[in-house]
Amino acid sequence: MRTRIRITLLALAACAAWVPTAGAQSTLELEDYVVMPMTGLVDGKGSNELLLARVNTLREEAGGAKRLFISDLNGPLYILDKDTKKFTVYLDFNGNAGKKGIFRRLTIQQGYGNGLNGFYLDPDYTRNGKFYTVHIEDPALAGSNLPDNTNFPALNVTGYTTTTAIKTPGPLQNEGVLVEWTDSNPSNSTFEGTARELLRVQLNTRSHPMGDLIFNPAARPGDPDWRVLYMECGDGASGESTIKEIRSNPQRLDTLEGKILRIIPDLNEHVATSTVSENGRYRIPNDNPFLSTPGARKEIWAYGFRNPHRLNWAVDPSNPASNRLIANSVGLHTWETVYLVHKGTNYGYAQREGNELLKPDNTTAPLPPVDKIPMQVGEQPTENMLVPTYPVIQYGHDASGGDSIGSGFVYNGKAIPALRGKYVFTDLTTGRIWYAEYKDMLAADDGKPGTMARIHEVKVRWKGKAYDSMFPIVESAYHERGGKSPRLPGRSDLIFGGRADVRFSIDAAGELYLYSKGDGMIRKVVGAMGF
Repeated sequence: MRTRIRITLLALAACAAWVPTAGAQSTLELEDYVVMPMTGLVDGKGSNELLLARVNTLREEAGGAKRLFISDLNGPLYILDKDTKKFTVYLDFNGNAGKKGIFRRLTIQQGYGNGLNGFYLDPDYTRNGKFYTVHIEDPALAGSNLPDNTNFPALNVTGYTTTTAIKTPGPLQNEGVLVEWTDSNPSNSTFEGTARELLRVQLNTRSHPMGDLIFNPAARPGDPDWRVLYMECGDGASGESTIKEIRSNPQRLDTLEGKILRIIPDLNEHVATSTVSENGRYRIPNDNPFLSTPGARKEIWAYGFRNPHRLNWAVDPSNPASNRLIANSVGLHTWETVYLVHKGTNYGYAQREGNELLKPDNTTAPLPPVDKIPMQVGEQPTENMLVPTYPVIQYGHDASGGDSIGSGFVYNGKAIPALRGKYVFTDLTTGRIWYAEYKDMLAADDGKPGTMARIHEVKVRWKGKAYDSMFPIVESAYHERGGKSPRLPGRSDLIFGGRADVRFSIDAAGELYLYSKGDGMIRKVVGAMGF
C-alpha cells in the first residue's frame, strides 16, 4: 500500500510541477533590432533550400566593444556593427557544391541543428584572438574534410590536420567538429589567422548533434576554471532508438553522446593541473570526475542527457557560491527540462524523461520504488547503482505547454531592474516565454524528483500590441519577408502547427535579445512590466 501511495503522489507531482501561474501578468517589451541576411528561401524545403536565416548564436566580445558575432546554421559567421547595423561576413563555413565557404562536408539539413552549430569567444579574445566553433559534417559528402581557403585567403591552412573521430557505438551518419581559431588581429572585420581542429565526434544520426559551448564567465586568470571550455553533445537520437546497441549511449561513459564535456583547449593553460588528451590537441582537467574510471571518456563532466542544446551560466555577483551551469534539454514526447549541472552527475536519460520513468516503448510512467540506475561504462551495466538527478524546471507537451525548450538566462543586466534574479526562457516552436525565480531553482535542486521551481507565463508587447507568445509576431514578419504559407512552416503535430524557433541571448552587458529562425529576425528586450 505504501508503494502504491508513493507512486501515485509522484505521478501527481510530475503532472502538476510544470503548470504555470497566471497571477499578475508579466510582459516583456520588444523592439526590432536587425533583419538577418537571407541565406535560404522563404518557403524552401530540404537541404538545398533552407528557410530564411537560421541565426543560432549571438555573442559580444567583452570590454565595451560595439560588435556582435552572429552565426547562421547555413554557414555564415557575421560581425554586426552595433552602431551602423552593418553585417560583415567574418567567415563562411558552407563549402558545399556551388558555395564559397571553407568546409566541403558541412551538412545543413533543415531542422536538425546541423551546420555551424556552436560559437563562443575565448574569455581573453581581445588579447589572444581565439574563439571556438562546432560544425557538423557528413562524411559521405564529396570532397575533403580539410578547410578550403580559396575564398578566404587570409586563413592560413598550412599544417592544418584533422583528428581521428572519437568512436560512438552503432550506425553512424554525421560528425561534430570542434575547431579553435586564432585571429592575428582581433579588431578585424574579416578573419585573418590560423585554425586548429581539436576534437571530432561520431554521431548516430542528424538529430541532437554536438553544438553549444561556453566558458565560465565568473572565472578570472588564475582560477581553476579560467579558459576551461564546457560543451554539450546531444545523444544523436540514440536514447529513443529501437536499435538495442545504441539505446544506452547517453548512459555509457565510453561514448561522448548525451554528455556535457569539460576540456582545456589551449595546451599551454593549466599545465600542472591537467593531462593532455589522447589526440594531443587539448588538455583535460585533473578534477574531471571520470579521469580515473577505467574505460570512461575523461572529457565527461556530466551525463544522461537527450539534447542539452543550450548551456548558460547563472552568475550571482553577490553570492558566487550560487553560480551554476544550466542546461536546457529538449524532451522526447512528454517533458521539456532545465537542469542545474553538477560534476559527475547522471541525469537519467534514456531511463528517465523529466522526473518520470522512460519505458522501452518511449512512454513515461511513475518512478520505480527503488529509484536507481546502474552505472554503465561499456556495453554492460555495472553493479554500481546511482540515484539520478532530476530537473529543477519542466513543462509538458500539451496545449498550454510547448514542444521544444529554447534557451534561458538569469538576468544580470542593468537596463531592466525588474528582471534581476529571474531566469527567463523560451519554447522554440510556440514562442512562449516563461520565467522562474533563480532562488526557487536553487531550492528545487534538493534531490527530490517532485520538487520543481514554479514557472510564470510572460506576454510580449511589440509595436504597441500585446501577444501571448512570439508565434504571431514571427508569423507576421515571415509573411512580410514573402512567406506564402498561411502559418509558419513546421510539422503538423506541433502545438501551433508551425515553428517560430525563438531563443534568448545576451550581450556583454547581460542585456537580452530574442532571435528567431522562423522570420530571420533579432529583437531586443527594452522593458518589462508586472514582474
